[in-house]
Amino acid sequence: MTTHRICLLPGDGIGPEITAEAVKVLDAIGQAEGVAFEFTEALLGGIAIDETGTPLPAETLKAASDADAVLLAAIGGPQWDTTDPAKPRPEQGLLGIRKALGLYANLRPVKLFPALVGASALKPEVLDGVDMLIVRELTGGLYFGERQRLYDVAGAGTGGGPGQRAFDTMDYREFEVERIARTAFEAARTRSGRVHSVDKANVLESSRMWREIVHRLHAEEFSDIELIDQLVDNTAMQLIRWPAQFDVVVTENMFGDILSDEASMLTGSLGMLASASLGDGSALYEPSHGSAPDIAGQGVANPLAMLLSVELMLRHSFGMNDAAERLSSAIEQVLAEGWRTADIADETTSPDKRVGTSAMGDMVASRIQGQ
Repeated sequence: MTTHRICLLPGDGIGPEITAEAVKVLDAIGQAEGVAFEFTEALLGGIAIDETGTPLPAETLKAASDADAVLLAAIGGPQWDTTDPAKPRPEQGLLGIRKALGLYANLRPVKLFPALVGASALKPEVLDGVDMLIVRELTGGLYFGERQRLYDVAGAGTGGGPGQRAFDTMDYREFEVERIARTAFEAARTRSGRVHSVDKANVLESSRMWREIVHRLHAEEFSDIELIDQLVDNTAMQLIRWPAQFDVVVTENMFGDILSDEASMLTGSLGMLASASLGDGSALYEPSHGSAPDIAGQGVANPLAMLLSVELMLRHSFGMNDAAERLSSAIEQVLAEGWRTADIADETTSPDKRVGTSAMGDMVASRIQGQ
């Protein structure tokens, strides 16, 4: 029997709750497909800070590196929020593991389940045909560039006196732009053949270099793909005005972070958006939402983004496309039957169709076994 090794990073907040549902569904898939999944659990984020003093312990990095794939739930919470640059933050663990594993390409599919059209804030006619893939560069830009906080800087304070100064550098190398653009163009060849390259080339030098490299690669290797340049502020507006125009969107790290969260609302909830981080080492899969500390422990969190991240893992890390289709079909069936967690329920959802985290996972697992 084939065995796939998965490193679980439950993290903080609702993370352990939705991780339990992912394991439940993977066990159902394993039984249905005749494969085995072997799980190793490790610490990342706030819980890692509390237990080890660092958001990314060496043991966690080794467990992730040794695994065939990594499944991360969520990290962070108000108890670890700080503006002190000397104190660890949960997000440092996430950035660190991405960098250490060489995961430079973040893929975030945005596809609306027909049963959830009413959960979006946009009109149904605006959502018609929405099916896009956001390709976000993940290991460069502002999040990894040089940064510093300076104190008692002459002329930096109120009234021109001494004060603080801080800077973050958006830093990109040519090879970083080229490899993420290639990822986007190759993805477009398997989809509708259109790439929107999103930048801020009217202001930023890094964006002007980005645009030049994307155009050169397009001319040399991907002239069969339609390439459209679009400024990031215009893209933010177009995602709401006419989202169906997008097929593949490729952009740098911070722009991609913001735009993908905006795009999640096309699906009705952040609880429906999955992601895959691919590159040189073990791929990492995670829902795009946060740790939701306000509902942690209540059993009401939506596990579907986590389960859709499992779908991506089945496809990209294990080559189990039939199993991925089985999982996607099970989720679609549960939603078509009207079952809803609180975040995707509306006034038309009857009380007996409102379910919690565990019940939603149970239903998806049962539909998988029943197929």
